[in-house]
Order: sequence, then structure tokens, then C-alpha cells
Amino acid sequence: MGDHRVGLRPFEGRVTEHDCPVEGTIPEWVEGRLLRNGPGAFRAGDREVNHWFDGFALLRAFEIADGGVTHSARFLESEAYEHARDRDELGFMEFGTNPDQGLLRRLYQVARGRFTDNASVTITRIGGEFAAVTETPRSVTFDPDTLEARRTHAFEDDLAAVWSLAHAHYDFDRAEAVGLAVDLGRKSHYRVYRRPKGGTRREEVGSVAVDRPSYMHSFAVTTDHVVLTEHPFDTHPLRMATGKPFVENFRWRPDAGTRFLVLDRATGDLVAEHTVAPFFTFHHANAFVDDGAVVVDLVAFDDADVVSDLSLDALRRPDASPPGGALRRYRLPLDGGVAEATTLHPGPLEFPMIDYRRTNGRRQRYVWGAGSATERPRGFLDCIQKVDTARAEATATWAEPDTFPGEPVFVGRPDRDAEDDGVLLSVALDAAAERSVLLVLDAAALTELGRARLPGVLPMGFHGQFFTGDGVPTPSMC
Repeated sequence: MGDHRVGLRPFEGRVTEHDCPVEGTIPEWVEGRLLRNGPGAFRAGDREVNHWFDGFALLRAFEIADGGVTHSARFLESEAYEHARDRDELGFMEFGTNPDQGLLRRLYQVARGRFTDNASVTITRIGGEFAAVTETPRSVTFDPDTLEARRTHAFEDDLAAVWSLAHAHYDFDRAEAVGLAVDLGRKSHYRVYRRPKGGTRREEVGSVAVDRPSYMHSFAVTTDHVVLTEHPFDTHPLRMATGKPFVENFRWRPDAGTRFLVLDRATGDLVAEHTVAPFFTFHHANAFVDDGAVVVDLVAFDDADVVSDLSLDALRRPDASPPGGALRRYRLPLDGGVAEATTLHPGPLEFPMIDYRRTNGRRQRYVWGAGSATERPRGFLDCIQKVDTARAEATATWAEPDTFPGEPVFVGRPDRDAEDDGVLLSVALDAAAERSVLLVLDAAALTELGRARLPGVLPMGFHGQFFTGDGVPTPSMC
């Protein structure tokens, strides 16, 4: 019997261009490079980090061509990783773990902008280079062929930020990225920015002043708007000066409710604001305009307990609950009317995926995600599900005993007409065999087309992108 905790073991060594045996058939038109990111080790010297998000970044690459798969993996040689490797100690403040340093030294690091560059969340492109990114202003560029780190990158512009969202958007029509940064001060701000394709400087689009900034992991865009979801898991700027691990500075204040802030992408003006019953979210699925309202689809949790549920201690319990919420739709009138909420799928569901290239910012019908195939789920997310938003139900499921799939990445068939005409790529843990596999599923029916068997176990990861010859990603999510 397989155990999800196999996927929380540290990765051993390095895999270089391993040809993976393929069972079944991978369509010939699926050709490109899937680059993924996530934690691969959880210890610095004799000390283990506290949270899943604190693990050292492990890059994973899958080259898909002519029906075959070549796999490689390598730890991201960030300053944070090299410090831990060479000195057997944690060198930077991480999401939920601080180094064994005095308060003044930790505050000095923050004042000098020496945030961690342990960029384990996802992959993007900055200035024509591939980059691993996290929720600090520092990312790491790397060679996509060898996965070797090139340099730690920080934007050289005037946009102030203490933390920034790893989940930026890419607008294919305007050839620009749209992102969100947060600064702290006597008056803190959410700062929305744009960055042209190939550019290395960010231009502020608009900002919202706030007394208690919320911990945000993602946001949504329409063709004309930016939608920020400010749930009441927030902090006071002075609390950040105590030197506690980043996440310990935030408190859940349900009486404040969850606030949606809708900004105009052209002017940066705040054009709508709605407060609804409190909920927490990591990931948005999409947003679009419909009959005078902005519609937002996201994964909603009743509270912020999921953050502590993702600590290593909690995840390693044999009866750990899968980290999923409900797929929920909010309708936000632009004229100031009452916001409405609808449950599209009760969950648990996470890592929502759409046909991003065709439908992000526009009405979509289908959302895929990692979910649970059992009524009383335990361990980890154990299936892939397809949700039909028009019917508000899951219409297809892929599951296999003792197997825990990760984020499904949609790759559309060229010249497709149907929104679900394509495949899903998901790195899954076969816990019983203690082996990871790359799944290739038909996106419409969720039938398995093929799988590539890896030489061993890849630790469970976070996010990734599928890159084709044009160098522009097929983003995994918002």
C-alpha cells in the first residue's frame, strides 16, 4: 500500500538527461519542454525547516519530442541553497523558518534587501532568460538545458516591494506580463505592474493603499481589469520588524471579511470594491467580464488553517487531509451592486488549470485540478478532475490506487476548436512502486494516453510551465 509521505523525502543526487520508458502513446503534436519547480530537500545541516514551502528548490525538466521523454533534475544553486550546503546552516529567512541568527542580524538582512532567493514556486522568463521565482523580490535565472543556475536576479527599477507574487500573468495579445508587488511602510501598498515581453523593468499600473496588507499568493485578470482578492489573513507592518518567520506575522481576522479590489488595467484606477464573507485562497482559476460584472473563479478555503496544514509536521501525519478547497465563483457588479457567490465544485480541489492561452481573462467553461476521488480523503490529493463550470459539477476523473498526481498543465492541440481539445501533463507519485511518472491524459475525457516512468521518486512539487519553440510559456495557472 502506498503512502503519500514518500513524496516528502529529500531528493538524492542529480538526474541528467535520463530517457524515460514510455507506456502508451504521447501524441506527436505534444512537443516542447515542461519545466517544473518545488521543494527537494528540507534540511540545513542538522536542522529541518518547518514548512513545506521552505524546502530548497529542485528544478525538474521533461523534454518531450517524437513521442519520447527525457528527464533531468537539479537543485537550484541559489545563494540560499549554497549557504546551506557549504555551511550546514540556514542562511536566510524563509516562509516559515528563520536561521539561527540574532534579531538584529535578521533585520539587517531585510533592511539591505537580502531576502531569500530560494526560488521554489514556479518558472517564468525575465529578459529572455528562464527564471525560477518565489515570493520575494529575488529570482534565479538558469540554463534550461543543464538547469545550472546563472545568477540571482533583482529588478532594477523604482517599484518598491518587500514581497512579490510568483504567480504573474502573461497577456498574449499585449505581449506583456502583469504582476503584483507589496510594499510595507506607514502606509503600505499593493502595486500592480506590467513588464513587456523580454523586458527587465517593471512599470507601475496602479496601486491601492492599505493599513494591513494581506498575504496574497495569486490574483486574476480580465482583458481590462486586475482583480485582487484580499482575504483577512493579514499583518501590520510593525509586526514584520519582530524578526519572526514571514508567515508567523499574519493573523486570521474573519470579522474583516474578504475584499475584492478591481482595478482598471489601462488607468490603474480602482473601479469596484466588494466585501464578502471571509475565506482564504491560494489560487485563482480565471476572471472575465459578463453583463456588467467581473466574474472570478478561485479555490476557496473557509479559513487560513490550510497554511499551517502545509507545515511538514502536519503533512507527514498518516491521516493528513488533502490541501484542497472548493472551486467557487464570485460575481462582482461593476456598478456597486451586491456580490454573489456560487460553488462550482465542493472540493477538495487545488492547482486549478484552464486553457490559459485561449481563455485567460475571458469566459472559460472547463477547469481542471488535482482533487480527491474518495468521500473521506486522507493523505494527499489523489486524482485529476475536470469541472464543467456551466454545469457546476465534475464531469470526468482520473485516479489510480496509491497514486498522487500533481498540478495538471494543459497543452492544447494546435488549431483546436474545442476548449478541452488537448492533453494534461501531470507529474504523479506512484507511492506503492516508489516511483514518479509523467502522465499524459486526454483533457476531454481524462483517459490516460501515455506515461513516462522516471528512475525514482521526485518530491511532490508546486508549479511549472510548458514551453514550446516560441519561447513563450503555456502558463500552468494564474
